[in-house]
Formats: sequence, C-alpha cells, structure tokens
Amino acid sequence: MTLSNSQKTPAANLADNPTIRTLLERRSIRGFTDEPVDDQTIALLEQAAQHAATSRYFHEWSAIRVTDHDEALAIADMAHQRYVAEAPLLYIFLADQRRNADLVRRFADDLDPDTTLLNSGYVFLQSQNDAVLALHAMETAANALGLGGVILGSVINDTNRLIDLLKLPKLVYPVLGLAIGHPAQDPDPKPRMPRQAQIFTNTYQRADDDADMKDALADFDQTVTRYYRDIRHMDDPHRSFSAIMADKVRNPASGHEPMLDSIRRQGFDPAC
Repeated sequence: MTLSNSQKTPAANLADNPTIRTLLERRSIRGFTDEPVDDQTIALLEQAAQHAATSRYFHEWSAIRVTDHDEALAIADMAHQRYVAEAPLLYIFLADQRRNADLVRRFADDLDPDTTLLNSGYVFLQSQNDAVLALHAMETAANALGLGGVILGSVINDTNRLIDLLKLPKLVYPVLGLAIGHPAQDPDPKPRMPRQAQIFTNTYQRADDDADMKDALADFDQTVTRYYRDIRHMDDPHRSFSAIMADKVRNPASGHEPMLDSIRRQGFDPAC
C-alpha cells in the first residue's frame, strides 16, 4: 500500500514520532527502584522480543529469565557488576540451535543435526544475530513503556561458568544479558560518534583518507573528554575516545576469558 501525501509524516515532525524518540533517547540504566515489573508488562516485553526479525525464519534464539536470587548474584559476580543482581528483571539471551536440532531429529531420524549444518560457523553467527535482534526489541519496548535497561556484554566474562550455571546443552551459547526495571537514575545520554564517521555511501571510508572525517573524529574526542570530565567521572583522568580504545587494545583479554574453546565445547564449529 502506498501512502498519500496527506498520510505521510512531515519531515519536520519525524523527531516527534514516539518510536523515533524512544530510539534517539535511549540510555543505559544501571540503577533501579525496588518496584517489581508486573506480569502483564513482562508478557509484553517477551512478546516484543519474539516479534523481532529472525534469519531465514529459523527462530535461532532463546532467553532465560533469571528469577533465582543466588543465580543472579553468581551472574553479577561474573559480570563484576553488583547492579546485575539488583534489577527486577534479568534475561540472558542465547544463540540456540538445540531446539531446531531436536525437531530435525524427530522429523528425520536418519540425520544427525548436531554435526550437520546446525553446528556451522555461519549458523552460529546467524543465531547470535537473532539473539541480538530479539534483545534489542525487548530493550526498546521496555524504554517505550517508561522502564529502563542495560545490555550486559559482561555476562560472558566467564562463559564456561555461565554455561554451567544455566545448564546449557550443546548447540546453545550465551550472547548477551539484559537487565530491566523502573529507573532510579536519570543519566545524561552518552555522546555518539559523528554520523559521517560511521555511515558511508557505497564504499568504506577511512578517516586517514578524508580530512572532514578526521576533523569530525577529533571533535568527537574532545566531546568524549568533556563528557567524562564534567558528567561521568570527574575524579578520573580526562580521557578521549581514542585513549579509551588504545587502553582496550593494550589489554585485549582484560575482564573476560577467550571464547573459542567454549564455542567449540557447545558443539559449534566456527571453521565450517
């Protein structure tokens, strides 16, 4: 169906669209009140996740809602972030081919789906994509409902320990966590990289080859320095975005364990 001109939203009003506003105003919330999230809202959040795009209609993800406090404390310990255990809602999103493999085996008992296609590197990446898309849909829905959340890459600091804690079978792998609750803080949004340095036309462009982009990234460094100096960590050294990235490169394994062995442990073969 083609919209008539009268049905189209004027460009000047696009930023007032509630969906656009929710996306542009998203922030990570790490402090939550004690107010629980009601069951109806939980159901809506989970339905929103289920309606995210799924590669090839394979439904290659699952999520575990963690309600056991001791389990949440263990995950917080792995993440080195206490607030993980204090969130009213905590989810771990998973790349999941176990369900599909079991379905295939029931339908065609002459196949071994654990070692055919569903354990390949390509399928593993697609499963991760599905999990991330579902998580983002849930986080966006939470923000739209006035809740706050934070995406938790830190939950896979110790992947093998998390796999054991959640009793994940072969062909299931943890991707990200998501903590959700009623916000107890109102942080300023972090500055975002200049659009021209992140979104290109037709081909990739390096800052070394584009003077305008180089200048824009230099301005971004100053913006990040001011942000951390004036808002986030006034007692810390003043760091630019470039300095932050350099620190990460100097300490590549800081905070997490290598993941390749744990991926293979779960039955995936990244080489195929």
